[in-house]
Amino acid sequence: MTISQALKEMNFKLISNFFLTTFPTNMLKFPVFEIINMAMTFTAFSPGMSGTISGFLFCTAMLPVTNYRFRKSMGWEIKPALLYQAYVPTVVRDILYGWARGFVAVAVASVWKPQTFTQEAFVFAFVIWAACIISSPCNEWRGYTLQPKDKKLSFGEYFKPINYARSTGIGATIMGISLFVGRLVTPFAETAFAYLKGHPAVGVAALAILVGGFKLIAGGDDDKE
Repeated sequence: MTISQALKEMNFKLISNFFLTTFPTNMLKFPVFEIINMAMTFTAFSPGMSGTISGFLFCTAMLPVTNYRFRKSMGWEIKPALLYQAYVPTVVRDILYGWARGFVAVAVASVWKPQTFTQEAFVFAFVIWAACIISSPCNEWRGYTLQPKDKKLSFGEYFKPINYARSTGIGATIMGISLFVGRLVTPFAETAFAYLKGHPAVGVAALAILVGGFKLIAGGDDDKE
């Protein structure tokens, strides 16, 4: 569908319900990749090889989380046996993403040295955006593999260049912008976490209010319907 069609199908109820899935899964997935990626910097591997290893380890560890969120978003049944579904295209995608991230980071560093914190955040976001673009063909492969058997299309019917370009461009841009903003707010987040570390009750209360608020709003929409 087009972007305008997709936006028309969105409402706050859907967003708030899915937030309760994306928030905890992202809090697992993103830190794990960054930890693995950082650990690779202490090895003697080249950036490309480090990225390749990072992608393999990340996919193998986090694929159940990825597939859980995917099936939840599609409203499909969630079974433990299906949590490693589409392992091959996903691990190839994550390996290619990890390699591309290392390769692009070195290429960018050779032509531009960021001078400010904002520029560093932008370079980081650009590297992520480019890595998403480079690894995107495997997303099509993964999506094709995950089709329900009773509605499965041939690859010729499934793959549409305009759809691929649109979904890849939007997905990579969302990832780049989100991590750009994330990098910018890191100093503030560190200050907040330092405070919450000394006041854990405040952190628990804030999380409870956040989750409860989303559930209340979603439930309120249900009552109106």
